[in-house]
Amino acid sequence: MKKESSTPVLRVERLVKHFDISGGFLEKLRFDEGKPRLHSTIVKAVNGPSFEITEGETLSVVGESGCGKSTLARCVIGIHQPNSGEVHFRGQRIDHLGPKAMMPFRAKMQMVFQDPYSSLNPRLTVQKTLEEPLKFHNPGIKNEEVKERIAQIMEQVGVDPKWAQRYPHEFSGGQRQRVSIARALVVDPAFIVADEPISALDVSVQAQILNLLMEAQENRGLSYMFISHDLSVVRHISNRVAVMYLGSLCELAETDRLYTQPRHPYTQALLSAIPSLCGQKKHIRLSGEVPSPIHLPSGCVFHGRCPWVTDRCRTEIPQLRPSSSGSQVACHRESEGIF
Repeated sequence: MKKESSTPVLRVERLVKHFDISGGFLEKLRFDEGKPRLHSTIVKAVNGPSFEITEGETLSVVGESGCGKSTLARCVIGIHQPNSGEVHFRGQRIDHLGPKAMMPFRAKMQMVFQDPYSSLNPRLTVQKTLEEPLKFHNPGIKNEEVKERIAQIMEQVGVDPKWAQRYPHEFSGGQRQRVSIARALVVDPAFIVADEPISALDVSVQAQILNLLMEAQENRGLSYMFISHDLSVVRHISNRVAVMYLGSLCELAETDRLYTQPRHPYTQALLSAIPSLCGQKKHIRLSGEVPSPIHLPSGCVFHGRCPWVTDRCRTEIPQLRPSSSGSQVACHRESEGIF
Protein backbone atom coordinates (compact mmCIF):
# COMPACT_ATOMS: atom_id res chain seq x y z
CA MET A 1 0.00 0.00 0.00
CA LYS A 2 1.40 3.37 -1.00
CA LYS A 3 2.27 5.74 1.84
CA GLU A 4 2.69 9.49 1.69
CA SER A 5 6.23 10.67 2.50
CA SER A 6 8.00 13.98 2.05
CA THR A 7 11.26 12.23 1.17
CA PRO A 8 11.04 9.64 -1.64
CA VAL A 9 12.63 6.25 -1.17
CA LEU A 10 14.44 6.68 -4.47
CA ARG A 11 15.16 9.76 -6.56
CA VAL A 12 16.93 9.60 -9.91
CA GLU A 13 18.15 12.76 -11.64
CA ARG A 14 19.36 12.92 -15.27
CA LEU A 15 20.97 9.46 -15.16
CA VAL A 16 23.30 8.61 -18.03
CA LYS A 17 24.99 5.29 -18.73
CA HIS A 18 27.06 4.61 -21.85
CA PHE A 19 29.15 1.53 -22.67
CA ASP A 20 32.38 1.54 -24.66
CA ILE A 21 32.35 -1.59 -26.83
CA SER A 22 35.29 -0.58 -29.01
CA GLY A 23 37.46 -3.50 -27.98
CA GLY A 24 41.26 -3.37 -28.04
CA PHE A 25 43.72 -1.10 -29.81
CA LEU A 26 43.47 -2.79 -33.20
CA GLU A 27 39.66 -2.72 -33.14
CA LYS A 28 39.76 1.05 -32.48
CA LEU A 29 42.32 1.78 -35.19
CA ARG A 30 40.92 3.42 -38.33
CA PHE A 31 42.52 5.26 -41.23
CA ASP A 32 40.97 8.62 -42.13
CA GLU A 33 42.43 10.12 -45.31
CA GLY A 34 45.50 7.96 -44.86
CA LYS A 35 46.08 8.98 -41.23
CA PRO A 36 45.69 6.49 -38.37
CA ARG A 37 43.09 7.47 -35.75
CA LEU A 38 41.47 5.76 -32.79
CA HIS A 39 37.68 5.52 -32.95
CA SER A 40 35.47 4.51 -30.04
CA THR A 41 32.12 2.73 -30.38
CA ILE A 42 29.77 3.86 -27.63
CA VAL A 43 26.38 2.33 -26.80
CA LYS A 44 24.17 5.05 -25.32
CA ALA A 45 22.01 2.80 -23.14
CA VAL A 46 20.46 5.30 -20.71
CA ASN A 47 20.14 8.98 -21.61
CA GLY A 48 19.02 11.20 -18.78
CA PRO A 49 15.77 9.91 -17.22
CA SER A 50 14.58 11.49 -13.95
CA PHE A 51 11.92 10.12 -11.60
CA GLU A 52 11.01 9.40 -7.97
CA ILE A 53 9.60 6.39 -6.11
CA THR A 54 7.75 6.99 -2.85
CA GLU A 55 7.18 4.77 0.21
CA GLY A 56 5.10 1.70 -0.61
CA GLU A 57 4.85 2.55 -4.32
CA THR A 58 5.41 0.36 -7.34
CA LEU A 59 6.84 2.18 -10.35
CA SER A 60 6.95 0.02 -13.45
CA VAL A 61 9.31 0.70 -16.35
CA VAL A 62 8.18 -0.57 -19.74
CA GLY A 63 9.42 -0.43 -23.32
CA GLU A 64 10.71 -2.55 -26.16
CA SER A 65 13.68 -4.87 -25.73
CA GLY A 66 16.91 -2.89 -25.80
CA CYS A 67 15.38 0.38 -24.61
CA GLY A 68 17.58 0.50 -21.49
CA LYS A 69 15.20 -0.79 -18.78
CA SER A 70 17.57 -3.34 -17.25
CA THR A 71 20.58 -1.01 -17.50
CA LEU A 72 18.61 1.67 -15.68
CA ALA A 73 17.70 -0.86 -12.98
CA ARG A 74 21.33 -1.91 -12.53
CA CYS A 75 22.47 1.71 -12.27
CA VAL A 76 19.83 2.40 -9.63
CA ILE A 77 20.83 -0.62 -7.53
CA GLY A 78 24.57 0.08 -7.90
CA ILE A 79 25.66 -2.78 -10.16
CA HIS A 80 26.65 -0.29 -12.88
CA GLN A 81 28.34 3.04 -12.19
CA PRO A 82 26.53 5.79 -14.16
CA ASN A 83 28.53 8.16 -16.35
CA SER A 84 26.62 11.14 -14.97
CA GLY A 85 23.46 12.00 -13.09
CA GLU A 86 22.49 11.22 -9.50
CA VAL A 87 20.77 8.45 -7.53
CA HIS A 88 19.44 9.30 -4.05
CA PHE A 89 18.18 6.75 -1.53
CA ARG A 90 16.08 8.29 1.23
CA GLY A 91 17.70 11.66 0.70
CA GLN A 92 21.31 10.43 0.52
CA ARG A 93 23.22 10.40 -2.74
CA ILE A 94 24.67 6.95 -3.45
CA ASP A 95 25.68 6.79 -7.13
CA HIS A 96 29.22 8.06 -6.46
CA LEU A 97 29.94 5.81 -3.47
CA GLY A 98 32.60 3.11 -3.53
CA PRO A 99 31.96 -0.51 -2.48
CA LYS A 100 32.78 0.11 1.20
CA ALA A 101 30.74 3.31 1.52
CA MET A 102 27.85 1.66 -0.32
CA MET A 103 27.69 -1.27 2.09
CA PRO A 104 25.18 0.27 4.59
CA PHE A 105 22.70 0.70 1.71
CA ARG A 106 23.02 -2.83 0.31
CA ALA A 107 20.69 -4.43 2.84
CA LYS A 108 17.99 -1.82 2.19
CA MET A 109 18.21 -2.06 -1.62
CA GLN A 110 17.80 -5.54 -3.08
CA MET A 111 17.23 -6.99 -6.54
CA VAL A 112 15.27 -9.92 -7.94
CA PHE A 113 16.75 -11.00 -11.25
CA GLN A 114 14.98 -12.22 -14.36
CA ASP A 115 16.37 -15.73 -14.65
CA PRO A 116 16.09 -17.85 -11.48
CA TYR A 117 18.19 -20.54 -13.18
CA SER A 118 21.31 -18.35 -13.32
CA SER A 119 20.79 -15.98 -10.37
CA LEU A 120 21.22 -18.75 -7.77
CA ASN A 121 24.56 -20.40 -7.05
CA PRO A 122 24.16 -24.08 -8.04
CA ARG A 123 26.74 -25.13 -5.42
CA LEU A 124 24.86 -23.63 -2.47
CA THR A 125 21.85 -25.12 -0.75
CA VAL A 126 18.84 -22.90 -0.07
CA GLN A 127 19.99 -22.66 3.55
CA LYS A 128 23.42 -21.36 2.51
CA THR A 129 21.91 -19.07 -0.14
CA LEU A 130 19.71 -17.35 2.43
CA GLU A 131 22.08 -17.29 5.38
CA GLU A 132 24.96 -15.77 3.39
CA PRO A 133 23.43 -12.25 3.02
CA LEU A 134 21.83 -12.47 6.47
CA LYS A 135 25.15 -13.12 8.22
CA PHE A 136 27.01 -10.66 6.02
CA HIS A 137 24.74 -7.74 6.93
CA ASN A 138 24.30 -8.87 10.56
CA PRO A 139 27.76 -10.03 11.75
CA GLY A 140 26.69 -10.59 15.37
CA ILE A 141 23.59 -12.64 14.65
CA LYS A 142 23.34 -16.01 16.39
CA ASN A 143 23.00 -19.28 14.49
CA GLU A 144 19.68 -20.07 16.16
CA GLU A 145 18.24 -16.75 15.02
CA VAL A 146 19.57 -17.32 11.50
CA LYS A 147 17.79 -20.67 11.24
CA GLU A 148 14.58 -19.20 12.65
CA ARG A 149 14.54 -16.26 10.24
CA ILE A 150 15.31 -18.47 7.25
CA ALA A 151 12.48 -20.84 8.18
CA GLN A 152 10.10 -17.87 8.54
CA ILE A 153 11.04 -16.31 5.21
CA MET A 154 10.76 -19.65 3.40
CA GLU A 155 7.25 -20.10 4.76
CA GLN A 156 6.34 -16.55 3.74
CA VAL A 157 7.37 -17.15 0.12
CA GLY A 158 5.69 -20.53 -0.06
CA VAL A 159 8.73 -22.85 0.10
CA ASP A 160 8.69 -25.65 2.66
CA PRO A 161 11.45 -25.01 5.26
CA LYS A 162 12.16 -28.76 5.18
CA TRP A 163 13.66 -28.19 1.73
CA ALA A 164 16.37 -25.86 3.05
CA GLN A 165 19.10 -28.42 2.39
CA ARG A 166 18.14 -28.86 -1.26
CA TYR A 167 20.11 -27.38 -4.18
CA PRO A 168 18.63 -25.07 -6.86
CA HIS A 169 18.52 -27.82 -9.51
CA GLU A 170 16.07 -29.74 -7.31
CA PHE A 171 13.43 -26.99 -7.66
CA SER A 172 11.13 -25.90 -10.45
CA GLY A 173 11.45 -22.47 -12.06
CA GLY A 174 8.69 -20.98 -9.94
CA GLN A 175 10.17 -22.39 -6.74
CA ARG A 176 13.60 -21.04 -7.65
CA GLN A 177 12.14 -17.58 -8.15
CA ARG A 178 10.48 -17.86 -4.74
CA VAL A 179 13.92 -18.63 -3.28
CA SER A 180 15.33 -15.58 -5.12
CA ILE A 181 12.59 -13.41 -3.60
CA ALA A 182 13.32 -14.94 -0.18
CA ARG A 183 16.99 -14.01 -0.60
CA ALA A 184 15.99 -10.40 -1.26
CA LEU A 185 13.54 -10.27 1.66
CA VAL A 186 15.67 -12.02 4.29
CA VAL A 187 17.72 -8.86 4.99
CA ASP A 188 14.54 -6.78 5.50
CA PRO A 189 14.95 -4.28 2.61
CA ALA A 190 12.92 -1.13 1.99
CA PHE A 191 13.31 -1.07 -1.80
CA ILE A 192 13.46 -3.88 -4.37
CA VAL A 193 14.27 -3.76 -8.06
CA ALA A 194 12.42 -6.58 -9.81
CA ASP A 195 13.93 -7.02 -13.28
CA GLU A 196 11.34 -9.00 -15.28
CA PRO A 197 10.95 -11.49 -12.41
CA ILE A 198 8.22 -13.56 -14.09
CA SER A 199 9.19 -13.52 -17.78
CA ALA A 200 11.15 -16.81 -17.54
CA LEU A 201 8.26 -18.61 -15.83
CA ASP A 202 5.21 -20.50 -17.07
CA VAL A 203 2.02 -18.47 -17.27
CA SER A 204 0.43 -20.63 -14.58
CA VAL A 205 3.22 -19.67 -12.15
CA GLN A 206 3.42 -15.98 -13.01
CA ALA A 207 0.27 -15.04 -11.09
CA GLN A 208 1.58 -16.81 -7.98
CA ILE A 209 4.84 -14.86 -8.04
CA LEU A 210 3.01 -11.56 -8.65
CA ASN A 211 0.69 -12.22 -5.71
CA LEU A 212 3.72 -13.07 -3.58
CA LEU A 213 5.39 -9.76 -4.45
CA MET A 214 2.22 -7.78 -3.76
CA GLU A 215 1.64 -9.57 -0.44
CA ALA A 216 5.23 -8.87 0.64
CA GLN A 217 4.73 -5.21 -0.28
CA GLU A 218 1.54 -5.00 1.77
CA ASN A 219 3.07 -6.67 4.83
CA ARG A 220 6.45 -4.95 4.76
CA GLY A 221 5.70 -1.54 3.20
CA LEU A 222 8.13 -2.23 0.34
CA SER A 223 8.74 0.03 -2.62
CA TYR A 224 9.29 -1.60 -6.03
CA MET A 225 10.89 -0.66 -9.29
CA PHE A 226 9.29 -3.26 -11.55
CA ILE A 227 10.82 -3.88 -14.98
CA SER A 228 8.59 -5.65 -17.50
CA HIS A 229 7.50 -5.89 -21.11
CA ASP A 230 4.15 -7.47 -20.21
CA LEU A 231 1.74 -4.54 -20.19
CA SER A 232 -1.14 -6.51 -18.67
CA VAL A 233 1.02 -7.47 -15.70
CA VAL A 234 2.21 -3.88 -15.31
CA ARG A 235 -1.36 -2.60 -15.13
CA HIS A 236 -2.14 -5.10 -12.40
CA ILE A 237 0.81 -4.37 -10.10
CA SER A 238 1.75 -0.71 -10.62
CA ASN A 239 0.89 2.63 -9.04
CA ARG A 240 2.69 4.51 -11.81
CA VAL A 241 4.25 3.56 -15.14
CA ALA A 242 7.31 5.00 -16.91
CA VAL A 243 7.62 4.37 -20.66
CA MET A 244 11.15 4.21 -22.12
CA TYR A 245 12.36 4.44 -25.70
CA LEU A 246 16.06 4.28 -26.63
CA GLY A 247 17.20 5.14 -23.11
CA SER A 248 14.88 8.14 -22.66
CA LEU A 249 11.61 8.52 -20.78
CA CYS A 250 8.68 9.26 -23.10
CA GLU A 251 5.89 9.35 -20.55
CA LEU A 252 5.38 8.97 -16.80
CA ALA A 253 1.87 8.72 -15.35
CA GLU A 254 -0.42 7.02 -12.88
CA THR A 255 -1.36 3.59 -14.16
CA ASP A 256 -5.05 4.14 -14.91
CA ARG A 257 -4.37 7.48 -16.57
CA LEU A 258 -1.62 6.07 -18.77
CA TYR A 259 -3.76 3.14 -19.96
CA THR A 260 -6.89 5.22 -20.59
CA GLN A 261 -5.31 8.52 -21.75
CA PRO A 262 -1.86 7.84 -23.25
CA ARG A 263 -0.37 11.10 -24.51
CA HIS A 264 2.94 10.25 -26.16
CA PRO A 265 2.68 8.72 -29.68
CA TYR A 266 4.99 5.87 -28.68
CA THR A 267 2.88 5.07 -25.60
CA GLN A 268 -0.25 5.02 -27.78
CA ALA A 269 1.39 2.59 -30.20
CA LEU A 270 2.70 0.41 -27.38
CA LEU A 271 -0.70 0.10 -25.70
CA SER A 272 -2.46 -0.54 -28.99
CA ALA A 273 -0.41 -3.74 -29.34
CA ILE A 274 -2.08 -5.32 -26.28
CA PRO A 275 -4.35 -8.14 -27.54
CA SER A 276 -8.06 -7.44 -27.15
CA LEU A 277 -10.83 -10.05 -27.03
CA CYS A 278 -13.43 -7.68 -28.47
CA GLY A 279 -11.26 -6.94 -31.52
CA GLN A 280 -12.42 -3.33 -31.72
CA LYS A 281 -9.14 -1.69 -30.74
CA LYS A 282 -7.14 -0.12 -33.56
CA HIS A 283 -3.57 -1.33 -33.78
CA ILE A 284 -1.15 1.54 -34.48
CA ARG A 285 1.57 0.31 -36.81
CA LEU A 286 4.77 2.35 -36.62
CA SER A 287 6.87 2.86 -39.74
CA GLY A 288 10.61 2.47 -39.86
CA GLU A 289 12.99 0.59 -37.58
CA VAL A 290 14.24 1.26 -34.07
CA PRO A 291 17.48 3.26 -34.42
CA SER A 292 20.74 1.90 -33.04
CA PRO A 293 21.73 3.11 -29.55
CA ILE A 294 25.22 3.56 -31.01
CA HIS A 295 23.96 6.22 -33.44
CA LEU A 296 21.08 7.98 -31.74
CA PRO A 297 19.04 10.33 -33.94
CA SER A 298 19.16 14.06 -33.30
CA GLY A 299 16.30 15.78 -31.50
CA CYS A 300 13.55 13.47 -30.28
CA VAL A 301 14.75 9.85 -30.42
CA PHE A 302 11.29 8.79 -31.64
CA HIS A 303 11.00 11.28 -34.51
CA GLY A 304 11.95 8.74 -37.23
CA ARG A 305 8.87 6.62 -36.44
CA CYS A 306 6.43 9.24 -35.18
CA PRO A 307 3.37 9.97 -37.37
CA TRP A 308 3.21 13.55 -35.99
CA VAL A 309 6.85 14.54 -36.53
CA THR A 310 7.74 18.20 -37.19
CA ASP A 311 11.00 19.99 -37.98
CA ARG A 312 11.34 20.91 -34.31
CA CYS A 313 11.24 17.21 -33.37
CA ARG A 314 14.24 16.52 -35.61
CA THR A 315 16.48 19.13 -33.98
CA GLU A 316 15.33 19.76 -30.38
CA ILE A 317 15.26 17.14 -27.61
CA PRO A 318 11.89 17.26 -25.77
CA GLN A 319 11.93 17.40 -21.97
CA LEU A 320 9.61 15.48 -19.66
CA ARG A 321 6.99 18.04 -18.62
CA PRO A 322 3.54 17.94 -16.97
CA SER A 323 0.67 17.78 -19.46
CA SER A 324 -2.94 18.91 -19.19
CA SER A 325 -4.00 15.31 -18.49
CA GLY A 326 -1.78 15.06 -15.41
CA SER A 327 0.86 12.87 -17.04
CA GLN A 328 4.47 13.86 -17.64
CA VAL A 329 5.21 13.71 -21.35
CA ALA A 330 8.35 14.32 -23.43
CA CYS A 331 6.72 15.51 -26.67
CA HIS A 332 6.85 18.89 -28.43
CA ARG A 333 3.35 18.57 -29.87
CA GLU A 334 1.91 17.74 -26.47
CA SER A 335 3.62 20.77 -24.87
CA GLU A 336 2.30 22.95 -27.69
CA GLY A 337 -1.25 21.73 -27.02
CA ILE A 338 -1.69 20.22 -30.49
CA PHE A 339 -2.80 16.75 -29.29
